[in-house]
Amino acid sequence: MLKSKGYTVIFLYSDIYITKRKGGDEMKKVYFMLLAIIGLLALSACGGGNENSQNSKNQEKETDDVNKWEEVQEAGEIVAGTSGTLVAASYYEGEGENKDQLTGYDVEVMREIASRLDLEVSFEIMGIDSMLPAVNSGRIDVAVNDIEATDNRKEKFNFSEPYKYSYSTMVVREEDNSGIEKLEDLEGKKAGGGATTIYSQIAEYYGAEVVTYGNAPNEAYLRDVHNGRTDVIVNDYFLSKFGVAAFPDFDIHLHPDLKFHPTKQAVVMPKGADELTEKINEVLNEMREDGTLTELAEKFYKEDASQKPEEEIQEIEGIDL
Repeated sequence: MLKSKGYTVIFLYSDIYITKRKGGDEMKKVYFMLLAIIGLLALSACGGGNENSQNSKNQEKETDDVNKWEEVQEAGEIVAGTSGTLVAASYYEGEGENKDQLTGYDVEVMREIASRLDLEVSFEIMGIDSMLPAVNSGRIDVAVNDIEATDNRKEKFNFSEPYKYSYSTMVVREEDNSGIEKLEDLEGKKAGGGATTIYSQIAEYYGAEVVTYGNAPNEAYLRDVHNGRTDVIVNDYFLSKFGVAAFPDFDIHLHPDLKFHPTKQAVVMPKGADELTEKINEVLNEMREDGTLTELAEKFYKEDASQKPEEEIQEIEGIDL
């Protein structure tokens, strides 16, 4: 309760009561003055809250930027997610009990990046559908598994500069190309693929039914095309080439005419991990300039997949990737 100039002003929680003790005109002046003061206080509170909130968000973002790089530096190790089932990007070398050496283009690129950053690297094996969520959750620091840097993904993750350039093609039955002569012929076909891959999105865009797999080896996908369980695999050219070559007894081949959707593969990192992204980009640029990327690409793909393809590749119009 406040008494001033013949008025009693009572504040009761959010309500204000003015008890008249003098003339009406003077009462109105006090009333409007109080409203103005209350309005200014409210605006001040709101403005201060937004500024504090924004400052907090900015500080949080800056902390995130610093912490991911500091985190791996302090640990002395960077954890990379990969599948271990993707010849020639990420797979186990050897036969039988000796098949225990993880290697592949993506794996060796990541090993070299870690070495040049004075870090150890450990690989966590997981399916492609789990990989990006694992980056977001912090379970892994980065993902390297022939992952395409698309516009939609760039809104949710940081990507390094590309270390591989490629395009999409199809694995089909050799006897009749699985009845596919153009992309539109995918309608009604069964396409083997991962649930969240860009290649499955392309197949669905053209009307194919996608048959999904877990973290299955290449053989499972390819055998199903061979035996008719599926009709086609839409996938990366380099990976498809080596997959087909590994199983000469299967009635499959790369489609001779279809080359579409040029791609760029890169290291995936959490959104906002800008310092880590910068460090990895510096190393990748060094590896490109000194020929390391070319050497590794030719070792695993028998072609320099670190360079853009010279041939013309068909773009897909109207698909949101």
